[in-house]
Amino acid sequence: MSQAAENPAAIEARIHRRRESLRGTLEEIGVRVHPRTIVGDAKARAAASVDRTVGGFREKLTHPDGSPRMSRVVPIALAVVAVGLLVASSRSTPDSKDPRNR
Repeated sequence: MSQAAENPAAIEARIHRRRESLRGTLEEIGVRVHPRTIVGDAKARAAASVDRTVGGFREKLTHPDGSPRMSRVVPIALAVVAVGLLVASSRSTPDSKDPRNR
């Protein structure tokens, strides 16, 4: 049966179904572009990225049973302490070029 031969009730029913379908699509688009949804999605992606990074770093520093790999932890700890000492010593040493220290 062609569209020209359809009765008005069938045409109205088809129009109603399409409107309902469009309404659902527009509501879904509205939810997706809402600022709260966008911010929430961005937060979730950032948290997942951090989890992957931390997890990968943790795997490099621990054995599968969870115990630390001392051969990797100790050098990192020593490097952190060395940098901390360098920063502390550079702050406590008066700068000879600074006129306030004369």
